[in-house]
Amino acid sequence: MAAPNSVVGVEGGSSETAPILSDFTTGDEKRPQFGTRFLTDPRQVFQHNAWDNVEWTEEQEASAKRKVLENNQPLPLEKQEEYDNRANEFWNDFYTIHENRFFKDRHWLFTEFPELAPRSSLNHESRLEVSGTDYSQQGCLDQEQRSEVAAFAHTDGDIPGSSAKYRIMEVGCGVGNTVFPILKTNNDPGLFVYCCDFSSTAVELVKSNPEYDPERCFAFVHDLSDVEANYPVPDGTLDVIVLIFVFSALHPDKMQASISRLARLLKPGGVILLRDYGRYDMAQLRFKKGRCLSENFYVRGDGTRVYFFTQDELHEMFTQAGLDKVQNLVDRRLQVNRGKQITMYRVWIQCKYRKAAAEPLETQG
Repeated sequence: MAAPNSVVGVEGGSSETAPILSDFTTGDEKRPQFGTRFLTDPRQVFQHNAWDNVEWTEEQEASAKRKVLENNQPLPLEKQEEYDNRANEFWNDFYTIHENRFFKDRHWLFTEFPELAPRSSLNHESRLEVSGTDYSQQGCLDQEQRSEVAAFAHTDGDIPGSSAKYRIMEVGCGVGNTVFPILKTNNDPGLFVYCCDFSSTAVELVKSNPEYDPERCFAFVHDLSDVEANYPVPDGTLDVIVLIFVFSALHPDKMQASISRLARLLKPGGVILLRDYGRYDMAQLRFKKGRCLSENFYVRGDGTRVYFFTQDELHEMFTQAGLDKVQNLVDRRLQVNRGKQITMYRVWIQCKYRKAAAEPLETQG
């Protein structure tokens, strides 16, 4: 259910590129910038395709607010319900039309989210027992042994990837533009990647990809907003959960419960990594009247939906889910169409929130 984000100029679309992030929330540690191309002379704006860490003027932000207010009248309730009830149909149609041609693989993820790369900074030593399996004893297996374990893991009595020492799950995987770069880049024999999407069409495209390896990955259909639906892994077993331009596709009323459900899947010390649309992004300002479902929530021409976040909104949801902030950053980027002499202002938000590590047991006196 990854949001359409590669066609600039389409209503509600986005152009996903390598992220350039700035420290927006006080209290975040300074970090190396991904890009360092700064626009110091406005007359040079069309010299490059993009400029990093672009600050907005007060007039520009006021203009964006006015634009959003102009398109603030929600559609009738029956139309809102129709888009909600048919959400699965719209996403299946999207992937049926575009298949795997719409998105580019997100190799920038390893710069912004080193937790996904080999030798992750997260703790690989502290492991939990699940379904009677001691995962900490399963790391040193040769290829034949891992094949046998993987085959066993897919039986009814066990879970996929039961031998894994490090578990990543991407929710809203689309056609695998995050999953496959992880599998190709991270050759840790203890790694197992779960990936799910609302669209059964998208999941079938993942499974049919030549890079799909059932010994290292398990793709399944799942509705993130259905908090009663079971995941293929028990609570407290995941090291990393990835949400890339997917959380914004949920109805705002379902967001808090969905994040709280995901938080339960994390191990102590596990993290949720999110990157999504920020308030007043170009995609929001391009929506025409008649596309607003509710405040900052819109429907695209193809029936898929998108919400535009503030940092405070995301922070409140993550903390209510019992997670602690590691990072909550805004990415303001100026993209340029030099041929058409057009400037496009993008706003994205990137977050990392961690589940508190388990408290050591007190020594009994």
